[in-house]
Amino acid sequence: MSPDVTTAGFLPPFEVRVICGPLAVRRALDMVFDRLTPLALDVEEKSTVELVLAEALNNIVEHAYPPPDTTGPIQVSIRHCKDGLHVRLRDRGRAMPDDKRQSGKPDPCEIDLADLPEGGFGWFLIQDLSRDVEYARIDGQNHLSLRIAVAFRQ
Repeated sequence: MSPDVTTAGFLPPFEVRVICGPLAVRRALDMVFDRLTPLALDVEEKSTVELVLAEALNNIVEHAYPPPDTTGPIQVSIRHCKDGLHVRLRDRGRAMPDDKRQSGKPDPCEIDLADLPEGGFGWFLIQDLSRDVEYARIDGQNHLSLRIAVAFRQ
């Protein structure tokens, strides 16, 4: 984490760690928002941060650590910069297919609204609500980096 992010008006960088399990997403979100409290995010910013992080964390829980490998570490690192929150999520679970992230674009479909699947929109939401989304598999770890725009307040 670069030292320039701790200057006046910036929240110091932080990291939260949880072990994958049924309450991991909720626990991680609670810890993140406890640390983000000094930013006084408005309702829209808080909702965006929560939705992006919840989708990314749920993807880790469901896909990186599927049964029977349901436990493993998840790390969320956040740096507050002028252009928003720089977020990095890491886990030691299964890699994404072909070691690359999904396109984030919904597949074209011609089915009735009532017949749409319940899930499968997480990547679209993550990429629609955040910027600079990058995925890499490094030394047996999944690394997902992204930026969420939030207002800079002094």
